[in-house]
Formats: sequence, C-alpha cells, structure tokens
Amino acid sequence: MAHDDAVVKMAELFDPEPKRWGLRGDPYVWRALRDHLSGTDVPESVDEAVRLLRAAFSELVGTDLADEPASSVYQEQYAHGGMSSGMVSLDTWRERLMPLLAERAATLLSRRRPA
Repeated sequence: MAHDDAVVKMAELFDPEPKRWGLRGDPYVWRALRDHLSGTDVPESVDEAVRLLRAAFSELVGTDLADEPASSVYQEQYAHGGMSSGMVSLDTWRERLMPLLAERAATLLSRRRPA
C-alpha cells in the first residue's frame, strides 16, 4: 500500500485478491469494483470508503447489500463458465469481502495520518 501523503486510489484496497471466494461470480465482481474505482481517491474516513464501495457494488451488481435479503444473485456479465457461473454470493460480500476492504481502508488511512 502507499505511503504518507501520496494520493492513494481505491484500487489499492483490492490487492492482493482473497484466496477464497463464495461463488464463481465473486472474483469478477472484485475485479470490476477495482477497475470501476481505480481512478477514485481513497476518502478521508473508513465510513466514506465503505459507502463508496457499497454504492459501486450496487451499481455493478444491481443489488444493494443492505436491502437485499437473498444470499446470492445471478448476473450474466459475471458468467464465465462453470456450474455457479455468474452467481454472486451476497453473504460472502457482506460477511467477508466488504469487511476485508473496510479493514484495508482503515489500515491505509492509519498510515496516512501523522502519529
């Protein structure tokens, strides 16, 4: 991750990729989010970063993680072969992937602030 006063982009939160996913569509959503936010500066707070991540997720997947009760959704644009191709695990995003990105944002922001 970047250092001190350097302008840090949201794309930095996505590296490295997780080793485990929920369903086959998840890595494609991860990469789509990274690409979608690649030119966006990391906001000044973790809450702002999470809002930005959730808004981008909603835009790219067509589902609001907070409002959708389903555990998964199908999105054709993330279908690249395999039995659960195109399936996005909303539970995995809610329980592991979004918290991971929030944790990375917190780490990055703590390094940016003077001690």
